Amino acid sequence: MNTLNHILNFLRIDDRLATSGMPKPDDFAALRQAGFDVVINLALPTSDNALPNEGELVSAQGMTYVHIPVKFDTPQPADFERFTRVMDACAGQGVFVHCALNLRVSAFVFLHRLRHGADRATAESDLTKIWKPDGVWRGFVNAQLAKLGQSPL
Repeated sequence: MNTLNHILNFLRIDDRLATSGMPKPDDFAALRQAGFDVVINLALPTSDNALPNEGELVSAQGMTYVHIPVKFDTPQPADFERFTRVMDACAGQGVFVHCALNLRVSAFVFLHRLRHGADRATAESDLTKIWKPDGVWRGFVNAQLAKLGQSPL
């Protein structure tokens, strides 16, 4: 997995899940070689360093591409629900999830893991390796945690 550590804010969650900030065009071949089958992008098309042809780059490597643009300043519960449906549909596959900096992604993956019974301390430790959500994101995460019957951050 060392070949992927150069990707901005790369974090390996488990054997089938990893997250990061925006990859470079050449990273998709390495992701495929590392066993990933699906790439989920939560960044906006206008995000810094966004790749306008990312879907083509991913498909060229034989992977599935899913784009769920999430506005950083206004994340919506519907965005998270769509993300969860996609993640559930990809169960058993190698999934790589990214956005611009791994902030949106780390929050969504944290919540998704809790929804599926992950240990809170472990999931929260992975979240805080990337950032400690504040402002609108703290509110968003806490609202989703409340729906899960979990205490706030």
